[in-house]
Amino acid sequence: MTPATEPGAAAVPRAHGWRWAPAWILAYVVLWPAPGYAETVLVLGALAAVIKLGASRFRGGTQLLSNPAWALTSVLFFAYWTPELVSAIDAVDPARALREAAVDLRYLPFLWLAASAVADPRGRRTTFGGLAIIVAIWTVDALLQAVSGTSPLFFGIEAIKLAISGHGMCSPEELAGVDRLSGVLGPCNLKLGQVIASLSPFLLYVGGRRLGTLGWLVAAAAVGVVVVLAGSRASWITYTLVLVLLLSGWRLLGWKKLLGVFAAGAVIVAVLGLTVPQVRERIMRTTPVLAANADAVDSALSGRARIWSAALCMVREQPLNGVGARGFREAFPACDPASGQVAAWGGGPALHAHQIVLEILSETGVFGLLMWLSGIALAWRAWRFADVAARERARPAMWALVVTVFPFNTHLAFYSTFWGGLTLLLVALYAGSLLAREPARAEGAA
Repeated sequence: MTPATEPGAAAVPRAHGWRWAPAWILAYVVLWPAPGYAETVLVLGALAAVIKLGASRFRGGTQLLSNPAWALTSVLFFAYWTPELVSAIDAVDPARALREAAVDLRYLPFLWLAASAVADPRGRRTTFGGLAIIVAIWTVDALLQAVSGTSPLFFGIEAIKLAISGHGMCSPEELAGVDRLSGVLGPCNLKLGQVIASLSPFLLYVGGRRLGTLGWLVAAAAVGVVVVLAGSRASWITYTLVLVLLLSGWRLLGWKKLLGVFAAGAVIVAVLGLTVPQVRERIMRTTPVLAANADAVDSALSGRARIWSAALCMVREQPLNGVGARGFREAFPACDPASGQVAAWGGGPALHAHQIVLEILSETGVFGLLMWLSGIALAWRAWRFADVAARERARPAMWALVVTVFPFNTHLAFYSTFWGGLTLLLVALYAGSLLAREPARAEGAA
């Protein structure tokens, strides 16, 4: 990226960023339906970032990132990664915990790359706009699946996979057992609701800015239908947070119109509940949570109460540094409060705590929780002391990150490859866009 040369901008300092960084980030996200290829892009992007950063630092410049963005991105990564390393000391499976910590070091240079992708107005337009387009395409694809029964995008991926390897993305059992909208991620990776809900701020932000109220309403309605049909109740909460607690709709519509939107949304959910058996089943499964019976609540939460009890047991057994990152499944049998009974999720141990605070405490202990809280405090401090222009350019990434880690919800595993990678990507996009350190007049084109 060359220095800014716009008319009247002679005093504008050298812009940060790398023109190819947005392409790496968008390619990584686009390939999430094929995890192996997405990982390859991540690793290659990390290597490219190391080479590029090394060369620019040796020349004495900070061409990719401002110093504050460089520091915040790195500190937030270590708030995530250091608990992994410390948890390996006396983990249930020390070798695996050490391997997880070593492998996750690949995220650090990739986060520098992601932060550099949004370090200048051009990069932000490309990255945030590209993410909005990806979410829009995946949303339309999911709506087509809801109508026709087949995801066109997954059908194409499946055909390519069959041609290359002779077998599909999913097993026949997984195909037969799917009970919700799976979209581009496929019936063997039922995370569509969580992914769409977490990335929806990018689509709503771009829809609102480019197409005004109508664009925001259309995007919000389409995403809402997909999130409901995808069947993940955690994603319902996440998407509600996007619309209400983070006030994306209020900023554009005002409270009265936003209440009208929610009234219309309630009608849509009611219609889907009456006409779509899977949605009706999810709603009926949720209602026992209001009962006073512990077994009914556990059933309504798909066995979460049993899992959370086991997580608390692990915290009591190893409070300082936990059972080790990704060691939950090995430690679960010894802490299972209903050992020998058939679990609500089926056979086998629980794989993770399904809740961010309990995951951190059970797998990395009090030390891990303190590290995460210190990272949150630093991220909040950066937001608090940023100017209005910096907050505005970072707002989509901030929305997405906050709803993804909202503690009063159930979650996917934050120390897993997929969800950990998504969360860290949002961290980097937040830090890189908030601390881009650009003049206000240069932001007008962002």
